Amino acid sequence: MTEITQLLTALSSGDAAARDRLYTLLYPELKRLARSHLAGHAPMTLEPAALIHEVWLKSAGPTPKEAALHRGQFFAHASKVMRSVIVDHVRERQADKRGGGANVTLSTTAFDQLGTPDVLRLDDVLQTLERADGRAHQVVQMRFFGGLEMEEIADVLGVSVPTIKRDWRKARAFLFDALQP
Repeated sequence: MTEITQLLTALSSGDAAARDRLYTLLYPELKRLARSHLAGHAPMTLEPAALIHEVWLKSAGPTPKEAALHRGQFFAHASKVMRSVIVDHVRERQADKRGGGANVTLSTTAFDQLGTPDVLRLDDVLQTLERADGRAHQVVQMRFFGGLEMEEIADVLGVSVPTIKRDWRKARAFLFDALQP
């Protein structure tokens, strides 16, 4: 059993020291993930290190069981929290009391035909997808935001790779249609 697997097991048991050690070990990968989340944004005050620290702070409470079972699920959970932090950051910047009006966009290679959709609009569309098809939403979370491969997603969700590919195609079609200008 690798050290990361041992730490994830300890984390699922509520060991706070395991969480700290896990973030230290996985910091380079988390930083890469944070950079990919922030890539293509209009000028933003949020940097990868700050995003990771926000994720760490948000994970200070009890860790959801789905986030601590294995490495893929941990990164999927971290990615979901990163997206949440970015959306909150954009909402805060756009709030009238803060002088809003900033338009931060999210660049995606998976949806290049669409240009760069607005982060808040993308978040609304993803919430709609989650209500319509929870597993397709999970696939988008893990593939698009978590950077996981199809095989890793299939392993996390306990389904076959062809099923994940179908869900990915369905989700991309849904997002493409919903994000049309």
